Amino acid sequence: MIRDWVIKDWGWKLFSLLLAVVIWLTVHGIIEPENLPLAGRTSTLTYDNLTVLPVSSTSDVRFYRVSPASVKVTVSGPPEVMDQLQASQVRAEANLTGVSGGVVPVGVITPPNITLVSVDPPDVAVVPPFKR
Repeated sequence: MIRDWVIKDWGWKLFSLLLAVVIWLTVHGIIEPENLPLAGRTSTLTYDNLTVLPVSSTSDVRFYRVSPASVKVTVSGPPEVMDQLQASQVRAEANLTGVSGGVVPVGVITPPNITLVSVDPPDVAVVPPFKR
């Protein structure tokens, strides 16, 4: 009984197996090349002296200072986009909304298709204005 199950119609079974392998290789070949070049094609840029801008939605930040005043930012993206990227398109900000002093994280705003890799240092100290 098992012997009949294995041997009976072996030509059709072999053909089905080969057809399944061809379909799998075709689908795998179509999907995989799309993912590999995107993952492998990235460039990285580092801006060593990017100024941290204090921002707030609720108060005037002209007299606030942040320390350190600049950070090192590393970004990555597709080579064709990174070739045209300017330092002015990447912004480092310290959001002072609801903060009167202390330490806040540095937020980095990048153009589309650009990924933030790292910020050094990741936090800055907020120095409030002197009251007279």
